[in-house]
Amino acid sequence: MTRPLEFGLDTFGDVTRGPDGQPLAHAQVIRNVIDEAVLADQLGIDFIGVGEHHRADFAISAPEVVLAAMAARTQRIRLGSAVTVLSSDDPIRVFQRFATVDAASSGRAEVILGRGSFTESFPLFGFDLGQYEELFEEKLDLFAALLKQEPVTWEGKLRPPLRNQLVYPPAEKAPLKTWIGVGGSPESVVRAAHYDLPLMLAIIGGDPRRFAPYVDLHHRAYQQFGRPAQPIGVHSPGYVADTDEQAREELWPHYKLMRDRIGKERGWPPMGRDEFVREADHGSLYVGSPQTVARKIAATVEALGVARFQLKYSAGPMPHDKLMRSIELYGSKVMPLVREMLADKAA
Repeated sequence: MTRPLEFGLDTFGDVTRGPDGQPLAHAQVIRNVIDEAVLADQLGIDFIGVGEHHRADFAISAPEVVLAAMAARTQRIRLGSAVTVLSSDDPIRVFQRFATVDAASSGRAEVILGRGSFTESFPLFGFDLGQYEELFEEKLDLFAALLKQEPVTWEGKLRPPLRNQLVYPPAEKAPLKTWIGVGGSPESVVRAAHYDLPLMLAIIGGDPRRFAPYVDLHHRAYQQFGRPAQPIGVHSPGYVADTDEQAREELWPHYKLMRDRIGKERGWPPMGRDEFVREADHGSLYVGSPQTVARKIAATVEALGVARFQLKYSAGPMPHDKLMRSIELYGSKVMPLVREMLADKAA
């Protein structure tokens, strides 16, 4: 039986600008993100994820606290991370915090575990970047053991062992929904299958179809393990407005500012308008009118066979009111159009 397609939203809590053009306080950005989740819930969007960062341009460093606040003001939307940087955290505390959000939300919590594309959490919490791979592998192994909600006996190299240890609180509806976030590593795809966890592909540039080999690898790995494959999701940036021209003109300056700021840290050249247009036309930037964005999402879903599409709707200092309008169009226009397009193709 084919799973129904789910629609999600992701935000890193980008610090936005107020009516005076000045950056808002981090506290106000967090309150605005909670309001955005309330709107998404009212629109019937399936999921909202908040990222974890520890830098001036993103307001959310404690996703679970924000998710708990969202839980108190929403009814049905699922609440998760995008992503939780497991390498620089404690797997037991991550499980406990998300199990607590799960309780507060009556079973709506999810966690997406990953290594993250930023590394500021490593020096902040005293971890060695030289152990980047080893930290994630070992901590994921422990987290996978915790998901069974049984007494844990476990031993690794980087922390003391556990002997017949129970962890509280348990998730009310075990197992806690856990995804592995992957940015393009075949080893990570196989690792997700090894632990029997769904895969979230972070496709933030280039033609989404270039990830088809990872989807194929995912299915081959499950065949070798003799288990039915877990779902695959996609996370990509985008922005919806009433027309294609409006969407591009409103997004462009904010997207460029964010991209150039991060690019300067990583040695990338400044983003030109031609690169932006290329990503909007042929890449993984879902920007435009509801019809345009829906057509592009439907094409990605069909090409990769994904069970969930998550739009990273915040990008740089885009004002909160424009983000709210983009969310409204995504929920009220884009989602029904995608479902209609996919149904027509299946008929």
